[in-house]
Amino acid sequence: MNTFVSEYLDLTQHELHALTKEYNLADAHTHQSQSPSQRKIVERLPELWYGAEKLKQKELEDKFIETFFTFHKQYTAIKTPSMLVYAASIGMAIFANYFKKQKLSVSLITPCFDNLHDLLSHQQVPLKPFKEEWLHNPDEIYNNLKKNIKTDVLFIVSPNNPTGFELMGPGNQNKIRYQEIIRYAKDHDKILAFDFCFYSFVLPDSGIKMFDVYELLEESGVSYLTVEDTGKTWPLQDAKLALIKTSKDLHQDVYNIHTAYLLNTSPFILNFVTEYIKDSIKDKCKSIYSLLGRNRKIAEKVMRESLLELQEAQSSVSVAWFKITDPKVKATELQEYILNKKQVYVLPGTYFFWDDRKRGEQFIRIALARDTEMFEPAIKLVREAIDEYEKQ
Repeated sequence: MNTFVSEYLDLTQHELHALTKEYNLADAHTHQSQSPSQRKIVERLPELWYGAEKLKQKELEDKFIETFFTFHKQYTAIKTPSMLVYAASIGMAIFANYFKKQKLSVSLITPCFDNLHDLLSHQQVPLKPFKEEWLHNPDEIYNNLKKNIKTDVLFIVSPNNPTGFELMGPGNQNKIRYQEIIRYAKDHDKILAFDFCFYSFVLPDSGIKMFDVYELLEESGVSYLTVEDTGKTWPLQDAKLALIKTSKDLHQDVYNIHTAYLLNTSPFILNFVTEYIKDSIKDKCKSIYSLLGRNRKIAEKVMRESLLELQEAQSSVSVAWFKITDPKVKATELQEYILNKKQVYVLPGTYFFWDDRKRGEQFIRIALARDTEMFEPAIKLVREAIDEYEKQ
């Protein structure tokens, strides 16, 4: 593929090109190898296949939903209706369809992965930018939203991709951001929409005190929609599932759109993915987080005193967000140089700032969910390219 970077319309088009490269540090999908316990699950594939044949669809769905939300410590979500889809992007398409039918306008967080913006804009949903920093200081959230939000829906990604920002706070402050957002939404009759696809990376040992978000949402009576996903957590070769949840007042309308998209997800995939979640509960996510933590430390060490400065993330998401310290250097030019000189694919920050791509020229995103044996030489090549770029 000889397409120039400037011709790409979105991040996914970049990522498609990256799939042709040996050193692909672009997409946030899981490309690492299986852990020893995960290999044992793969060895059981015939058993899981035939086991799925013997069970009713509802049994498999209930088992998956209970296991998934137990893993996330979201016990209230087990008791309320869930709608399953094959991927989070399908869930987002259903949201966009709902917003269009209801003639709702949306304030979408920025930066974020640009397909959220694209799925909404393809349905001609009126969009306004909603800056992530408006949520950083809990004491200012309510006034920031009151001052800046002029739409019907507030759409938040938490943890956010690419920054790793998470609404849950440390210690006794863990609920305050959610409480302030809900208080604003209730006072001003807003709908809350959440993308929780990176929620698995809210670590218990990160200083964040996890709590039942759905219990808080349900008890408040706020109108809400959420999408959850398995695709960013386990190395399943994109055999993934996503879940949609809503408040009671929105459920029927969203359900009626959902049934137009699909009858059901694959019974086999439900059975298969459930085993991976159970495995992570058993090993306390060691197979996932040890790899990401190791690669993040390698990236930070290799990039020390370079043009790229690792930005601290509140949650350990599977991507690293680097700021370019020289304001004269543009992310699009640096990304293209790294690709052309070293054949390593990283992403420029421009597309994440869907409302103003120039703001993203200061950032580079690097995916971490790769085998360290591949990641380490790739990140060293990135450093070599950066040093050579500076000497031009």
